[in-house]
Amino acid sequence: MNINREQVLIEALPYIREFHDSIMIIKVGGHAMVDPTIMSDIVQDVVLLRYVGIHPVLVHGGGPEITQKMEKMGKKSEFVAGLRITDDETLEIARMVLVGNINTRIVSLIGTYGGKGLGLSGKDGGLIMAKKKGIQHITFEGREQEVDLGWVGDVEVINPEILMIAAGKDYIPVVAPIAVDDKGNSLNINADTVAGDIAAALKAKKLLLMTDVPGVLSNPDDATSRISRIRLDQIEDMIREGIIAGGMIPKIRSAAVAVEQGVEKVHIIDGSKSHSILLELLTDSGIGTMIYNWH
Repeated sequence: MNINREQVLIEALPYIREFHDSIMIIKVGGHAMVDPTIMSDIVQDVVLLRYVGIHPVLVHGGGPEITQKMEKMGKKSEFVAGLRITDDETLEIARMVLVGNINTRIVSLIGTYGGKGLGLSGKDGGLIMAKKKGIQHITFEGREQEVDLGWVGDVEVINPEILMIAAGKDYIPVVAPIAVDDKGNSLNINADTVAGDIAAALKAKKLLLMTDVPGVLSNPDDATSRISRIRLDQIEDMIREGIIAGGMIPKIRSAAVAVEQGVEKVHIIDGSKSHSILLELLTDSGIGTMIYNWH
């Protein structure tokens, strides 16, 4: 496909003007975490956003890498309702992978492309204060059971001051979703939830949730059936009708909370597509699903 280069730049101009000096939260997960080429594309996009006057904040997950590391250490991952049961040893592995490995890797990559990355976890500056999740009641094989997820938390407060200071000094904060409770214990938090809560606390202009699918599909077997826009008041009907299903439900709910709390728009995009952030933000057509409030 031969795209006129000047046309691409002209098309981007009004978006760059509109987004100048705004905050954008970008949650990286899925395939990007294990594919260096995809991660390079994402980081290049993020550094470019910074250079055109946007303040990006990266939040990352790391589920597949945690599972891999646990298997290497002879430990089996257990999940309940999509959340990892996290005992003392699992928490230690999660911290090692998220904070010590993935976070530092992304910060280094930002430096490679000329940006200033700043690695943070929720423990730094009291960024993410959380409380341990209560006992979960689940139905398994027809019987209701009580499950303790261990060191898994719910966000109580986001203290965004450290992010504001970093963004004001042209740093690109990179946040690992490990939080702290009021007794100083570490807690593992779902990265989509953290990204949504940080976006709400910063009143971000946009929240981008990067996944391995093109967005919300009206037919899950047809990648071309992407729904490009969903209004807040359509979400629950779409969940009931099964259009939004499985792992997309928590993503969409996290998006809805962010929009309700003041984030202008949330975009769910396919992170495995080359330079997907720029295509979604700086072109007329976009490539993902946008969640917005019609007010």
